[in-house]
Amino acid sequence: MSELIPGLPEEVARECLIRVGFDQLPAVRRISRQWKEEVESPDYGRLRRAEGLARPVLALVQAQPEPVEPGPAHKHSSANGGPANDYRMVLLDPAEGRWAPIPVLPGPTGSLPLFCQVAAVDGEHGRSRKRLVVVGGWDPDTWAPTDAVHVYDFLTGAWRRGAPMPGPRRSFFACAAVGKAVYVAGGHDEEKNALRSALAYDPDADTWATLPDMAEERDEPRGLCFGGRFLVVGGYPTQAQGRFAGSAEAFDPATWAWAQVQEGLLEDGACPRTCCAAPGGQRMYMLRDGQLVARDGGGGAWRTVAPVPEDARTASTVCAIPGGHVVVIGSGCHGGEQTVYMLRDVAGKPASWARAPAPPEFSGHVQAACFLEI
Repeated sequence: MSELIPGLPEEVARECLIRVGFDQLPAVRRISRQWKEEVESPDYGRLRRAEGLARPVLALVQAQPEPVEPGPAHKHSSANGGPANDYRMVLLDPAEGRWAPIPVLPGPTGSLPLFCQVAAVDGEHGRSRKRLVVVGGWDPDTWAPTDAVHVYDFLTGAWRRGAPMPGPRRSFFACAAVGKAVYVAGGHDEEKNALRSALAYDPDADTWATLPDMAEERDEPRGLCFGGRFLVVGGYPTQAQGRFAGSAEAFDPATWAWAQVQEGLLEDGACPRTCCAAPGGQRMYMLRDGQLVARDGGGGAWRTVAPVPEDARTASTVCAIPGGHVVVIGSGCHGGEQTVYMLRDVAGKPASWARAPAPPEFSGHVQAACFLEI
């Protein structure tokens, strides 16, 4: 076999390759068969982590910035002059304050669906093929529910269409990645009937599997990966529109079964939209009455971590990243520019917020988010 980089020892060549930025991986992969095999191997990701080069980032479905020049983009303009219903995927490294757009979705508008869900999955057998899976939502032009699945592959730097989501076209469902699959549950159909049904999508095989039904109908629930299970939090039945239950149900992929309904995870009436799980699934966070609160996996009551800055309390997105850090993205009013704050939640130490930069081109509303490491 030829050398990875002619004239360099293999270990030095690997040190060079693991320092390639995620946006350069598609080009690197096309250089040679050896380089392709190198960046796709399980060792590539392990080496990056061992060298401290793997970065925790957030993938955000974010509103497109207002167009500066007049042109075709203005045909989608909203009342405030910006593009209406036009969303793209961006990456945020909150520790470094770095933002980067992902290539737009192929199609006439390039927009992601409204109210879509996003989850990040690894490749089969631990291979370093990191992908983002975008599921469902509403067509940005017609506002009709869609069963579309879009998969972004960081190694190819391109989107592909996945197998459509089966069953009734659902809206406002729970969604999360557990292992190498993306799970979906609840929501409502096109007749506004709350659903108990659930599905799992395997991006490697590009196939969907039907899960057993949940015990309860759950419209507008929140999906989390918690303790290696798919946790569906809150929601409400058809006959109780908008009256959220505080219960939750957890699906275990190992047993292919739902555990008994867990009552009282949230207060009845609490919307679960801001719930998130820390990586490793042993702690949950959410916003409540302007406060960031937390609950440990072993049970017990929710505790107050810190008040959220006032300019981030509206339409907020909450994500946890490794190291006990929590990121809140929100605004001071509906339609306002997004602000980004991060704190570290460590036992015995006071929690304080640090504001991360959000340049104007990345100040749009965030409608969905997930954590990944690249």
